[in-house]
Amino acid sequence: MAKRKNPPGQSDPTSAIVGYEAQLWQMAVKLRGSMDSAEYKHVVLGLIFLKYISDAFEEKHAKLLAEQAAGADPEDPDEYRAASVFWVPAEARWAHLKAQAKQPIIGQLVDDAMAGIERDNPALKGVLPKDYARPVLDKTRLGQLIDLISNIKVGDETSRAKDVLGRVYEYFLSQFASDEGKKGGEFYTPRCVVKLLVEMLEPYRGRVYDPCCGSSGMFVQSVDFIRAHASGNGNVGRAGGGKVKPDISIYGQESNYTTWRLAKMNLAIRGIDGQIAHGDTFHNDRHPDLKADFILANPPFNISDWDGERLAGDQRWQYGTPPKGNANFAWVQHIVHHLAPAGVAGFVLANGSMSSNQSGEGEIRKNLIEADLVDCMVALPGQLFYSTQIPACLWFLARDRKNGKFRDRRGELLFIDARKLGRMVDRTHRELSDEEIARIAATYHAWRGEKDAGAYEDVPGFCKSAALDEVRKHGHVLTPGRYVGAETQEDDGEPFEEKMKRLVATLREQQAEAAKLDAAIAANLQDLGFWSESR
Repeated sequence: MAKRKNPPGQSDPTSAIVGYEAQLWQMAVKLRGSMDSAEYKHVVLGLIFLKYISDAFEEKHAKLLAEQAAGADPEDPDEYRAASVFWVPAEARWAHLKAQAKQPIIGQLVDDAMAGIERDNPALKGVLPKDYARPVLDKTRLGQLIDLISNIKVGDETSRAKDVLGRVYEYFLSQFASDEGKKGGEFYTPRCVVKLLVEMLEPYRGRVYDPCCGSSGMFVQSVDFIRAHASGNGNVGRAGGGKVKPDISIYGQESNYTTWRLAKMNLAIRGIDGQIAHGDTFHNDRHPDLKADFILANPPFNISDWDGERLAGDQRWQYGTPPKGNANFAWVQHIVHHLAPAGVAGFVLANGSMSSNQSGEGEIRKNLIEADLVDCMVALPGQLFYSTQIPACLWFLARDRKNGKFRDRRGELLFIDARKLGRMVDRTHRELSDEEIARIAATYHAWRGEKDAGAYEDVPGFCKSAALDEVRKHGHVLTPGRYVGAETQEDDGEPFEEKMKRLVATLREQQAEAAKLDAAIAANLQDLGFWSESR
């Protein structure tokens, strides 16, 4: 099966500065003191954001100073807005804060800086943290943190090209998610899972939607995907400075207010525009008329307190009313509702969604399958997520599976069992490698008939293209393990009779050795007075 490679010159962006990121994280943790991780997260990420926009401002400010003779005005906010750079008022500039970092009023100065930026940049209104003056925050440690972040080099062109601060921000998000455990999953989806979703769906252009966007990781990875695969093929254009300009529109919603703020900052730190709304997706859909070309999501698993009884008869429940005690199929149908006529979706759900028959879930799943919406199912390995040990899977839906862009896939489903993939990166967390992500994505691309993706073949134990009739025989259960079969064992070339003789001889040797050990142990116990032959 053909595998796609990164464009020449493109390297894995996660590995370039990982040592630097980890070193910075360790230093930041030392300054945390007794503050709870959930609180400290906003302290650190808010300062990182402030440092980024201040550096971008200072770079533009220096250019305008050099162009004053030609009429440029370094203190005109419109000069910066025209270049998509946030205007930073004097009281919010990093040099000013660094100079005052040792002062006891540094907390109030940071709050004033955040307020000034929000005042002069309406897009950031209500987004930035403004509680650095609170008594519980040690001002000496805050000053030390400012000194630490001052050492992040982002002003030169090379550092910007590597997205140093963007990656530091993401690294910190992942570490805070790990620290916070279950609660961390509310704002962070592991990068390898996001990357797999994005690589499989390939959101080159169109409307991209995440109904439960957390800290906006799906959007960031989508933009990274487009930039990494830019090849002059008409899929993308170029903005000023030679940076690839993604041809996508971003829509998202997040119910948790503090997480919504993280999402807005995460996009702004990379210069990504997006319509990210705050509110309950089920009860206050902020994008009611949106029909998206791509939907990527990691909804919270198995939530029971979603007030489903208030949504009886909702127009989104076209395939059955979701049970009041579990929102999994409410998320699925919300996603289907927002798909454009040729839209595709990929999202994470608990494994139970593939086989549950409780409270009508089996009937909803059956109706989705019979409506020819389910394109592919991927079983994931365990321990990928910070928030839960519940086994998870990926669903891929397509509104129109005969649309001409790929081959006609009606009446077929692809099953991929990736449970044996990944490696442990620490005692509790597993990650998929780039090669494993590429293998899964290439399998899907070949199966759906993408140009230059190669020919698809079933691989026992890994992937199977199943006809709808086969799925019906399994009661519309979508667990890949039921379909892919067992992995083919390599033939070692040893004839069966010879192998059995060798194995039996080995067994007899081991039994004889075991008998000697048993006798030695009995003799020792007898010498100690704890054994008698009558036993």
